[in-house]
Amino acid sequence: PTKLNQIWVSDIKYVFLLKGFVYLAVILDMFSRKCIGWCLSRNIDTQLTLNAFAMAVENRKHLGFSELIHHSDRGVQYASTAYVEMLSKHGIKISMSGKGNAYDNAFAESFMKTLKVEEVYMNEYETFEEAYKNIEQFIDEVYNKKRLHSGIGYLPPEEFEKEVLNISSTCHS
Repeated sequence: PTKLNQIWVSDIKYVFLLKGFVYLAVILDMFSRKCIGWCLSRNIDTQLTLNAFAMAVENRKHLGFSELIHHSDRGVQYASTAYVEMLSKHGIKISMSGKGNAYDNAFAESFMKTLKVEEVYMNEYETFEEAYKNIEQFIDEVYNKKRLHSGIGYLPPEEFEKEVLNISSTCHS
């Protein structure tokens, strides 16, 4: 990708609680590495992915979706009629990983690994609410605002996006 809102990547992972587990769906902007949508749920269903997608749309509607590609693995949640219809409604092109090719979704997988190593494995969540609060804080305050990424000039995603948007608006003035 060469700009924001060109490729979104998505994934779902489970998160262990002391008694049971919950599911996390995320959507990242591949250009900036920013997590722009996410949802934590007790259920691994289409609603989980739709909620993450709704957050991403809300956070990115100001950039438009005309050239956007949404990439996911071949999970039933992403292939569901409701999810495909929501992508189509916004004019977003659909891309799915090749069968058995984990590398197709490497950016989303890398985010999930970072989240698990730097947040989830460091805690023992007793409740859904505790997991939600900690994951929200990690995504919003640590990953998006503080964590440096070599692929974007050793900047955090939010700072990188501000620079890109400032350069873009300066070029058009």
